[in-house]
Amino acid sequence: MQKSLILFFTVLSFICNAQIIKTKRGIVSLDGTHVAKISNKSNEYTFMDLKETPIFTVEFVDKSVVDSVRDSYVKINRVYNREKTLDLDYISPSAFSGDEKSAVYTCIKSLKIIDERGINIKNLDELFKNMPKRKLDNKTKEAYTIRTKIDKLNLEVNSVGEILSNGVPVGYFTNLPVSFGSDDRITDKTFIDIEIYDAKSKYIGKYITTTKQIKTAGGKTFTIYREMSGRASILKYPTYKAIAERMAILDPNFIKIQEKVIVGDVVKDGVEKDKK
Repeated sequence: MQKSLILFFTVLSFICNAQIIKTKRGIVSLDGTHVAKISNKSNEYTFMDLKETPIFTVEFVDKSVVDSVRDSYVKINRVYNREKTLDLDYISPSAFSGDEKSAVYTCIKSLKIIDERGINIKNLDELFKNMPKRKLDNKTKEAYTIRTKIDKLNLEVNSVGEILSNGVPVGYFTNLPVSFGSDDRITDKTFIDIEIYDAKSKYIGKYITTTKQIKTAGGKTFTIYREMSGRASILKYPTYKAIAERMAILDPNFIKIQEKVIVGDVVKDGVEKDKK
């Protein structure tokens, strides 16, 4: 009986303390009281006080980190100081909430920069002073680590199928389909695998067009494309650059990151110059 009473009053307390959040015709209401105004342009929402003075903006970002891993978060800016931006996690009242509801809900429930008195400037200042860290899952963290390594390689594929890292040839593709050169994506489903070799013509691996799989010479496999839907949908066909990037991650010996440039001895007319 005592446990039942405790549970009853706990639920009753929760119901009594629950806030009713509504947004209608650009006006944000909290428990029936107007507390702020909101306008939007594309995926950016501007929050204003009731006198329509812009205070801060919330921009939704949904981007591909690497392969099929995507990251969704919000960027928050003060209107009077656009140089300082916060990247923060956001929450939604339900799985089917739109961006506007999520923006309002995050500002009230998570960040507490809007309350029953309006936009809380003190809490907003504190937010920018002590910037909270995002809570990334292990999969997203790993994707960002891979992305950092890939960016350092600065890979590109030229018009003849050579793979270059920071401008230096490090490998090449063979068995290129007829669409190569006119399209940077592999759309042809040929039964001949597209092979990758390093700059010394050592076989590194292949891309199987029929299964969208990469297979290294050492036997590692990776499916570069996975069917996804909704906001997390990605392009159907991978680029040659994406294949080279993933191969570099699967086989660390394929491309080495050069931390410094090594310059050889200066020779002119077959004679080595004196070193100083």
